[in-house]
Amino acid sequence: MSRALALLEFGSVAVGILAVDRMLKKSPVALLRCGTVHPGRYLALVGGTVASTEEAYAEGVASGKEAAALVSGICLPDPVDSVAEALVGGRNEPQGDTLGVFEVSTSPGLLGMVDRLLKAVPVNLVEIRLADDLGGRALAIVDGNLPDVQEASAMAPSCLKECSELLNVAVISRLDETLRTIVGEGTHFSTCRNWQPEGSETVGD
Repeated sequence: MSRALALLEFGSVAVGILAVDRMLKKSPVALLRCGTVHPGRYLALVGGTVASTEEAYAEGVASGKEAAALVSGICLPDPVDSVAEALVGGRNEPQGDTLGVFEVSTSPGLLGMVDRLLKAVPVNLVEIRLADDLGGRALAIVDGNLPDVQEASAMAPSCLKECSELLNVAVISRLDETLRTIVGEGTHFSTCRNWQPEGSETVGD
């Protein structure tokens, strides 16, 4: 049975909660995650069969307050497995020699872009972060061989509804091994361990 995901980003917390209530009453989808994100927005992630998810998504963006407050939204039929896993906290350590880092202005925009890139180019998904601790931006990291990551970088703007959603892209070849380990553990500053590679200068005694 085909599965689907829908992600909606609202500019109002109150309207976001209202929209989720309407979606759940309309369709038997699973509510995978919902809550406030920076800067004062509300994200809702639902999933289920394609028919149910499309029905819930249509209800969430239908009319009135919901439509007016919607910042961005996307409904993805048959998303890549690694995308679905990353959205609920899964991550992978970088294995390739090149890293691709993508910053997008909306979480649904990033989600759609990453799903299309992974279906078109043989790169691996390392991490997805949606808005929290990013000032409302969304972040994705992929890795693979240099030509593949370069191809993904070149494709990224065409995978977005509006090219203005794509804020920054970095392609990093011959990734430093210490940085590889750090990125493999996550990109949050607050949870990053103190690293002192052999031969590096130290701070303090």
